[in-house]
Amino acid sequence: MKEKMSAHAVRTLALLEARLRLRRLSTLVTLLVVVAISWLVISDPAGGHTLISAGGARVRYTSSALALGSASQATLLFALAGFYLLRGRMAEDLRSGLGGVIGASQAGNALCIIGRWCGGVLYLAALAGAFMATVLVCHAVRGEGPIEPLVYLQTYLLVLGPMILFTAGCAMLFDSWAPLMGKRGDLLYFLLWVGQMAMLPAVTESAGPPAAIPVDFSGMSAIVTLFSHHLDIHSIMLGIGDFDPKRAPVTLPAWMWDGATIAIRCVTALLACLPLLAAVRLFHRYSPDRVKPARSRARRSPLALLNGWLRPLARLAQPMFALSARLPGIAGQALADVALTLATAPAAIALLLAASVAALAVDLHALPPLALACVACWGVLVSDLPTRDGDAGCALLGAAVAGGSTRRYWRQLAAIAVLGLMFTGVAMLRLAASSPLRAAALLAGVLALAALASLLGRSSGTGRTFLVLFLLGLYIGVQVDNVALADVVGFHGTATIASVLTWLGIGFTAAWGGQVWNRKLS
Repeated sequence: MKEKMSAHAVRTLALLEARLRLRRLSTLVTLLVVVAISWLVISDPAGGHTLISAGGARVRYTSSALALGSASQATLLFALAGFYLLRGRMAEDLRSGLGGVIGASQAGNALCIIGRWCGGVLYLAALAGAFMATVLVCHAVRGEGPIEPLVYLQTYLLVLGPMILFTAGCAMLFDSWAPLMGKRGDLLYFLLWVGQMAMLPAVTESAGPPAAIPVDFSGMSAIVTLFSHHLDIHSIMLGIGDFDPKRAPVTLPAWMWDGATIAIRCVTALLACLPLLAAVRLFHRYSPDRVKPARSRARRSPLALLNGWLRPLARLAQPMFALSARLPGIAGQALADVALTLATAPAAIALLLAASVAALAVDLHALPPLALACVACWGVLVSDLPTRDGDAGCALLGAAVAGGSTRRYWRQLAAIAVLGLMFTGVAMLRLAASSPLRAAALLAGVLALAALASLLGRSSGTGRTFLVLFLLGLYIGVQVDNVALADVVGFHGTATIASVLTWLGIGFTAAWGGQVWNRKLS
């Protein structure tokens, strides 16, 4: 009877957790991004691009090809986005005071952690199911051959299953152990994600035939192993690749998975549960001597010590404060937000100075990579600027002054854009002299990303929504070098006038959408 009650409690907690997450606006935003990415990646062969190419020939859009190709893109998306979407529930408990109630209840640590872990798994599985449904629709439009649901189901279960278990387990572990609850945990997981991606070269460059790696939770090594049985893995392009239309298309067999690879993925699924076991053991249970409510709100990161050392640089922001007091209206308020952002993060001032000097000193061919690095630093810095007032408990105070939340929205958007221009302005001016289109792409990309940061931060109430999509988009933009629309900030030089205007349109639409949402909340 006790086991049945425990199973019922886990089921109840899991369903409650999944429902709470599925009702969030960030879930809708993620689903829209998932739909957009799936249709972008599965290119129409009539346009000269394909999802998978081997030796210059495209691989037919059969169920096995679309399942493996789309799953390889989905695992990159959900492994990164899933963690940040699941993060923060225990910090919310601390802020709302619910943590003390949970800590004083009779529910054990295992029940609390496993219940929430199961809810997180259900949530990510629902997102993966929505992604698969989108791919099935795309198969009906662009596919070649019948839709085989079992092929899709097997591939998604074996590729995404271990990744979902590991991602949800890491989210629980990083929320259960106080030292990893802040920005330090966010950065550590991002490094883990990068480490997973770094395993792929080791597989493709091995002397013998590729083999799936048991600790590769993303499943990319298993996908490469399956492709190696039928294609030359050294000539494969996976994602958005070119192909020679004169070559005969390659057809993959319907059932790609062999017994050995399936067994390795099952072992990987078991290993993916290890973070969950550690979370149960390390759960702070909201004990005041192990974790404090203020600590859950603090902006802690590995750069905290560096910011302390560089604190004297914060004085450089003082003239900006003085100037903002003299400027009227939104201009002065936006400048004050810029000064506050820099004063609270002296490391950003050091990066800004270093970026400006480097942009003046490096050769022209090194400017695009430098500009991309500047955009990356800027995006991480401003990700939580739209939610800063709410996090500090000043949102209602700001809404009570003249202009209210509307003026706050526009000044924060202006501050984000100004910071972006400060980080990239020198490189942008030098590029304008040698490559005006590239400079225009950089300007349009910065403005569009600033508007998206404001929209996503204001609508979802957290900076993590923009941060995870920004990092993922940055990764995809670096990898895809033959699509103009993917060259958001002119890194590859493939941007066109049409793509620049498109990103400007996206920026204006996002800015207007954020204002509409802002009025809805006011």
